[in-house]
Parts: sequence; structure tokens; C-alpha cells
Amino acid sequence: MKKTFPVALTLISAALMATGSAMAADLPGKGVTVYPVQSPLPEESFQTELVNRALEKLGYDVQPTKEVDYNVAYTAISEGDATYMAVNWEPLQKDMYNSAGGDKKFYRKGTYISGAAQGYLIDKKTADKYHITDLSQLKDPKIAKLFDADGDGKADLTGCNPGWNCGAVIATQIKAYGLSNTVEQNQGNYSAIIAETLTRYKAGKPILYYAWTPYWVSFVLKPGKDVVWLTVPFSANPGGLKGLDTTLPNGKNYGFSVNNEHIVANKQWAEKNPAAAKLFAIMKLPLADVNAQNLRMHEGQDSAQDVQQQVDGWIKAHQSTFDGWVKQAMAAAGK
Repeated sequence: MKKTFPVALTLISAALMATGSAMAADLPGKGVTVYPVQSPLPEESFQTELVNRALEKLGYDVQPTKEVDYNVAYTAISEGDATYMAVNWEPLQKDMYNSAGGDKKFYRKGTYISGAAQGYLIDKKTADKYHITDLSQLKDPKIAKLFDADGDGKADLTGCNPGWNCGAVIATQIKAYGLSNTVEQNQGNYSAIIAETLTRYKAGKPILYYAWTPYWVSFVLKPGKDVVWLTVPFSANPGGLKGLDTTLPNGKNYGFSVNNEHIVANKQWAEKNPAAAKLFAIMKLPLADVNAQNLRMHEGQDSAQDVQQQVDGWIKAHQSTFDGWVKQAMAAAGK
């Protein structure tokens, strides 16, 4: 018995290793490399890394996510230099999407995150005191001056990063509503300029800013309690969005349509990888979950390791959902 036991153990180990190798070879992503991209906005890391994690379960060799501007991301994916991006805003980024090739170059199925709102907000104290409800009221120099942070007499509107489509929308609307002489969009690194805006709010000063969800700002400056959304007098959008009616079903117009976020991938790559294509089409992430994670980043849990742990936590809390995505993706590949 003493002589045969090690032999039996060796045979069992060899069998297990062979089984493991067969299972690994069975994965649809085996030997296929994925090159994900996202914008430099750190708060987009969570939704991107969740997709990466699911791709890894399918056997794909997922490379570290590269941060590039949105327009660069669309071009890179279109040309096959990158594989996918998890933050395609529709309709906001319609022009970028179409300019890089549109449906001929991109695979886009399903909706990853839905109900992303955006628009203009001011602090509730100032809104109530001066009865401000609509952005067009800032045409009045006296009203605009309330939000003057740099002393030039114009309202300082915390806007978008240069190159983001929202900046073009804001610029178009400032002109359309006759606000060019009274309102100025401050552009730069959004994380930095919204931090300055928050500092002004804490100091009791009036604030005017653009914001969107999912993002941490709406957790810190709560609409209806700390700040209020401003309506606009009519729809006004640039480029391919011209003619878009941004009026909501309730009759109010905040200047921006409610957006959905999609995963977009290189179309040729997706056609060759049905498992990944299926995954991209079926993944859904609640907007509230992204908001909550973004708040944790704002509170200091913002390192790459923190984000990975937050992805771990989300998967653990939604294990059956995550496993279901992987199972459906495997089935699409006939595995």
C-alpha cells in the first residue's frame, strides 16, 4: 500500500491538471487579447473594470485599461487599435460616434446604464431668494453677477473638460439663450473645477454648474435639498444633435436628453468573438450603484486597488447576475 499510494496520488493530480487545462482551452476567449479604453475620468473605472472582469471569466487576456480622450477612444476602437469602451453616451456623443464610423465600424447592442440625467444646477438658497428657475434668467446682469467668481461681472458656469460634447452643448445654449454677455463657461479638468465649486458652496456663496449622473456630485449636493435643476427656454443643440427635442415627458426642458450608456466595441472584433459580443449586449449596471461607488471614490477610496475591491464587492453582492452574464456569453459561443 505504501508503494502504490504515491503513484495513485500522482495519477489523480495529473488527471485534475488535464481537466483544468481542457476547461481553460474550452473558454471562448482563450488566446484572444482585449484592449479596453476609457476617458481620463476616474469615476468611469468601475463600470469598465466590471466588464473586464467578466471578459476574464470568459478566458480573454484583458490588458490594462488605457485612459484617452473620448474622441481618441472612438477613433482607436474604429481602427482596431482598441477593443471596446464601456461609456458611450447616447445621444450626447452621437457626433463622435458617427464621425468615427458609426454602425459600420462599431458594435453596439443593449444598454449598459440607463437614465443618466444632466443639466444645470444652482444652490437652492439663491434660487429661492431670487426666484431663479430657468437658465435664461441669467440674461439679467444683476442675476448673473450673483454667480461671478472672478470679478468680471459674468456668471461663472462650471462646465466640462475641453473636448467633451457637453461643452459644445453648453456653448451652443449660452449663445442661443442670449447669455454671451452675462455667462461664461469655465472649462478644465472637471474634477478640479467642481471641487472649487463645492468649496464656494461650503463658504455660503452662490454656485452655478453643469453636472450629470452617474457621478458623486449629486450625492454631495442633493437636488431639491442643497441645489435645484434649472430649466431652459427651448431646446438648442449643436451638430448632429440639432433639432433634438430635449423636453421631458413631464413637459420640463433641462437642455439635455436623458442619456443611456452603452458598451461599444470594434465591429469586426465583436463578430469574431460572439461570447464577448453577447456579454456586451446583456450587461446592465444600475445607475444608483455607479453613483454610490463614485461617492466612495470622492471620499478617498479612489486608488486602483480600491476600485478592484469595489468591483469584487459588487460581484459578490450580485453573484447570480454576474454568473448569468458569463453563462449566456458562453452559450453564445457554443461552449
